[in-house]
Amino acid sequence: MTSSTIFSGVSPISLPAAATGGNSPLTLRDMLFFLRMRWLWIAATTFAFLVMAGSYVLTAEPTFVANTQLVIVPQVSGSEAQRAFAEDAFIEGQLEIAKSSDVVGGTVTALGLDTDPDFVDQTPSLQDRAKNWLMGASSEPDTASQEAAGAGPRDRQPQQQIEDGRIHDRAVATLLNMMGVRRIGSSTIIEISAAASTPQQAVDIADTLARQYIQKNIAMKANASRQYSEWLTRFVSEQQRGLAEAASALASFTSNPRDQFKLAELQSATDARRTLYENTLNQLTEARQRITYPVSDATIVSRATLPLSKARPRSTLIIAFAAAVGLGVGFALAMIRHAGDRRIVRPHQISEAGGLPFVTLLATSRTRNGHSARFPAGTGSSGTGAAYPAIPGMAELSATVVGLRRKRRVVIGIVAVNPGSGASTIACELAVLSSISGAQTLLIDAAAQKSSLSKSIAPHSSTGLVDVLDNGELIRTAALPLTPTLKFLPLGKVEAVTPAIRLSSRRTQLSFADLKKEFDAIFVDISAFSASSDVNAIAPELDGVLVVTSHGHTSIDDTMHVIETLRNVGAEILGAIINHAPKRIES
Repeated sequence: MTSSTIFSGVSPISLPAAATGGNSPLTLRDMLFFLRMRWLWIAATTFAFLVMAGSYVLTAEPTFVANTQLVIVPQVSGSEAQRAFAEDAFIEGQLEIAKSSDVVGGTVTALGLDTDPDFVDQTPSLQDRAKNWLMGASSEPDTASQEAAGAGPRDRQPQQQIEDGRIHDRAVATLLNMMGVRRIGSSTIIEISAAASTPQQAVDIADTLARQYIQKNIAMKANASRQYSEWLTRFVSEQQRGLAEAASALASFTSNPRDQFKLAELQSATDARRTLYENTLNQLTEARQRITYPVSDATIVSRATLPLSKARPRSTLIIAFAAAVGLGVGFALAMIRHAGDRRIVRPHQISEAGGLPFVTLLATSRTRNGHSARFPAGTGSSGTGAAYPAIPGMAELSATVVGLRRKRRVVIGIVAVNPGSGASTIACELAVLSSISGAQTLLIDAAAQKSSLSKSIAPHSSTGLVDVLDNGELIRTAALPLTPTLKFLPLGKVEAVTPAIRLSSRRTQLSFADLKKEFDAIFVDISAFSASSDVNAIAPELDGVLVVTSHGHTSIDDTMHVIETLRNVGAEILGAIINHAPKRIES
């Protein structure tokens, strides 16, 4: 048998450098193995993110958006380039006007949004509480202290007005965050959008904002016209006085004309005064008309309609984003877990680190529970006639043990790194398969810490290994014949010193050399390494030891510690067994 032979059909692949001591290329087989091993991490993380996203989508209050469009007619003049620049500047100014506090505040007042819980949160936020705490002030008005100080209704009225103003400002700030004003392309059309928790409220807010903007535009034009009218009124009065003075001077000169040139000059000045007066009077009339009937620069061309679906939260986008983030985080966590996982999951982890001749994978059998004393039919023992081997992978291990017998490795100990790895079951199965092959086989229970073989195979035996150590002649009655080619030596009653310790002293009546003359193969079930130090004592007396680990539970560090310890005491490590492996790892 060549070195580093691995049964189970799984070829060795690279591990991280920390585990193998070198760098190997990553292959598709590695990635598929990683996915098989860590798919639960990825799926669980993705599911957790999807649950959080789904909870948010289901519990978040939906937001609906409605849009109102207006067309603006700029009153500009000049060249084409000047008009284009002036139009852009005018529309930009109108956009800012539409977002002004007067327009938004008028909408809040018109719709009563300062009493709407969606716009006014009466509970102070965490930031406000922290700010008040740092400033040493309470987040709630101390009404009781004011009343204790003798504050009457007149004193509380300004405080209430201040509080109402704060609520109004808070509603205005909220509405500013829930609205938007934009210019559509390079046209003169602007769009006012509003978000709300109900479709109808979104429509009402958008239309009211448009109306408030138009009213603001009209008020601004009326105010400008009023100021212009007041100036024109003063200017008309001045022109009227000047015209009266010019007319008086002309009348005085006409009654006694002395100079025709002077007369013409006065006549021209009077006509100019009259013309300027009449023009100013006409402008005053037009200004007063604009005050009486002002016309807005903007007109609603498309009123808001009820939105058919919610704008936020975007369920599909949120779910897709959560799935992508969950997959990414899941892969990252799985890779971290995979890189730092020291548990044994593949054969080459032991073969490369421990330099073992072979490592065998044994899958968990679904047809058997434990290692109960079931033997082939027709042997005289109780049980069924199910075909052997019952544990997947046991046939390869049995063939390897046959090869070891040819190398005079007759007495083989089976020891687990940790309890519960199934070493007793493997010892029993190997003994059965060896006896089926025709070899005279002896199965010895030396697991003093947990003698499960003796309890399941020979629970009522009166003598056992402990008794044979004192009297070698008892081997013939203590070794129970299970089949014509298989005998079982139970543990017996252990008192102070375990049989393994007594065997190592060689001051016993039992000799493995004598047993080899009678049996072709001897299998010794030994207590787990972490539960007892028996294996350190008995291992040098054996021809070899098989180390049993549990797939996905036993760490490579613990396994290497067992192997190195046994080698230090002179034991020969024949190989390792990875028990309880999933069948998919074998394929």
